[in-house]
Amino acid sequence: MSSPIVLGIETSCDETGAGLVRDGRLLGHAVASSMAEHARYGGVVPEIAARAHIHALQPVIAQALADAGLRLSDVGAVAVTAGPGLSGALQVGVAGAKALAHALGVPLHGVHHLAGHVAADTLEHGPLPDPCMVLIVSGGHTSLVLVRDLATEPIVHLGDTVDDAAGECFDKVARVFGLPYPGGPAIDRAAREGDPHAVAFPRPLTGPGHDPYAFSFSGLKTAAARWAERHTSSAPPPVADGAAALQEAVADVLTRKAVTACADHQVRTLVVVGGVAANSRVRALAEERCAAAGITLRVPPLRLCTDNGAMIAAVGDLLVRAGAEPAPPTLAIDPSAPLERAALQPTADATLVP
Repeated sequence: MSSPIVLGIETSCDETGAGLVRDGRLLGHAVASSMAEHARYGGVVPEIAARAHIHALQPVIAQALADAGLRLSDVGAVAVTAGPGLSGALQVGVAGAKALAHALGVPLHGVHHLAGHVAADTLEHGPLPDPCMVLIVSGGHTSLVLVRDLATEPIVHLGDTVDDAAGECFDKVARVFGLPYPGGPAIDRAAREGDPHAVAFPRPLTGPGHDPYAFSFSGLKTAAARWAERHTSSAPPPVADGAAALQEAVADVLTRKAVTACADHQVRTLVVVGGVAANSRVRALAEERCAAAGITLRVPPLRLCTDNGAMIAAVGDLLVRAGAEPAPPTLAIDPSAPLERAALQPTADATLVP
């Protein structure tokens, strides 16, 4: 018999996502973004994001079901992002998922948002090799982790960012450069017309004596801002060159450390996931360096790099097939949850602060 159809719900930030997965196969998904509402503020406004999720959640689920040619009664399990993310946004998703699971009489699974990004690749390329190295790069997270069985084994952290994540660096520098929000895609577009060697931006934490797997992008962000400030209004900065040089520095650091980690741990597969995995230079340089090192590179398609419900359904599907215990009725949220396992099932009592 095939496994039950899993409905995944994602509301951690500014995308409302729903996806349907069974036996590792994506049946349908839909995403609604409130990004345009945040653009005028230059970043995500938590209250606006939460309200947008309230309005979008039911239509997005209906659209995903229609995309799959299914009815709500076909759903056999529900998975939802329980953290990390914006508190109000997470509350909307968890409340909706609990209501659906209760109404349908099906199990509910809490999922770690970053594990969802890892699982997104399985929807395109099949099961993850055991072990594999995963580089997670998004607006708020930059991590190198060693993954074995995503559904049952602990996730081993090799290195994380000590300050700004790569996506934060792009967003903040884009604002200084006068580029629109979100900064990552804007930097990528501007860089196409620039010279990546025009500015000698630093490569943080890559010299001798530094943690080989840790990341830091705060200094790079500052260096780019100072470079822009040195130009006057009569001679504005060559933004395309700045964008290309910044993008090159970020891609260099990310891929250099990831390939080093693969070699050090004798892992033959690197998986690059998260919103910044959509960056054209990160993808190209990862491909180039992995090919030179004899490492298999896996990167999800662009539609699955940014936040979406399909990736949460993919984790739920893995958990269901592994026989994982469902979440209790007291499932709560954990906005700052560390990535330790794919299943994230904090309870209301556990998240109370004395």
